[in-house]
Amino acid sequence: MATPPPPTPTPNSLPRIVVASLIGTTIEWYDFFLYGSAAALVFNRLFFPESDPLVGTLLSFLTYAVGFAARPVGALVFGHYGDRLGRKKLLVVSLLMMGGATCAIGVLPTHAVVGSLAAVLLTVLRLVQGFALGGEWGGAVLLVSEHGDARRRGFWAAWPQTGAPAGQLLATGVLSVLTASLSDEAFVSWGWRVPFLLSGLLVMVGLWIRLSVDESPVFKAALARAESHAREGGAAERMPLVAVMRDQWRDVLVAMGARMAENISYYVITAFVLVYATEQTQLSKQTALNAVLIGSAVHFAVIPAWGALSDRIGRRPVYLLGAAGVGAWAFPFFALVDRGTPGALVLAVTVGLVCHGAMYAPQAAFFSEMFATRVRYSGASIGAQFSSVAAGAPAPLIATALLAEHDSGTPVALYVSAAAALTLVAVGCARETRHRDLADDERAECPGPGARSERSVAAESR
Repeated sequence: MATPPPPTPTPNSLPRIVVASLIGTTIEWYDFFLYGSAAALVFNRLFFPESDPLVGTLLSFLTYAVGFAARPVGALVFGHYGDRLGRKKLLVVSLLMMGGATCAIGVLPTHAVVGSLAAVLLTVLRLVQGFALGGEWGGAVLLVSEHGDARRRGFWAAWPQTGAPAGQLLATGVLSVLTASLSDEAFVSWGWRVPFLLSGLLVMVGLWIRLSVDESPVFKAALARAESHAREGGAAERMPLVAVMRDQWRDVLVAMGARMAENISYYVITAFVLVYATEQTQLSKQTALNAVLIGSAVHFAVIPAWGALSDRIGRRPVYLLGAAGVGAWAFPFFALVDRGTPGALVLAVTVGLVCHGAMYAPQAAFFSEMFATRVRYSGASIGAQFSSVAAGAPAPLIATALLAEHDSGTPVALYVSAAAALTLVAVGCARETRHRDLADDERAECPGPGARSERSVAAESR
């Protein structure tokens, strides 16, 4: 039985899909980054008050890292159901989970009220945040990638990626306003709760917009083919996780390696720098937050431009340029921060984020184009989120420990450069994907046991 081709999006549908994905990812990243900023600035005193300040910061970042540990679990669960049920349904669930956990942190009792239980509750809510974010990214970028065409996919798919700097911008901006307008005592007492509670309002807006968009036409067409195949007595589909790990495990490894420099450099530039600037160079919290704020604004602006460039010259060249850039900039970055001036700090953060954007912008289209439709949510999410356990999760911890041990930013720069070298190797081993048509890309539609994917047949014929 022939299955009709996927419907072509109407002229206005793609921008609406992009806006829905961007707002949703902005809210999710706002929640996630807000925790990171609070961990660097205030959680050490509220939840670990009996520790040395730097040790308290380490413990605070440890709860921050726990969220990354939950992201692979979220990738597995959301990826499985996203490939079976659709992208849209799972994106609604992830938004509600993230917003609920963030609001709960805003009313959480501190160590002064419930003792060590406060840190336990904080860790549990951080786990929920990480689980939700593990499913958010893959669904958001796929929803855009699968609505667009190959000619400008890099540009359009880069817009959900701007949700990260937009969320960082929003979280840092709210914290910056509060720290500037409140005394330190008022901020520690109650002011830090305001941005967490604000998430509830943002989630309502995001939910309303996300419910208004259509499911991916590429996914709907693939699902119709699978159902038609099942009605005709064909072999049962394998689970998406099993299929992607059997047929496309090399692509999963490439995606994981590609994420190492991107993830590590980002959290060093935006989270660890708050600790380094305030503890090492004695700059104020306000100055450090403002530097991240300015850098995030520039980051937001350059990501679509990098995505558009990847449409012209390819995903790999742009990604490799970004990886080389962050590796080379790591040493000037700390040299500038060590000057102890606001201007030097802004320059360090901004250039670092521009280099990071060259990796982050093409990543959405690049990872989407690696995988077949019926395993795409699982493949992209697993590749992106499993690497975060080894990359983003320990990055602030490792950087803070290196600073405590060596009292210098040079070991941290070496750490970032090593991650960049790993990413250069991974992306260098990948194939260019920018011309791939996702609607025709059915190389591995979860074939049953014993069936060979079209990709395997094509590989054998070369």
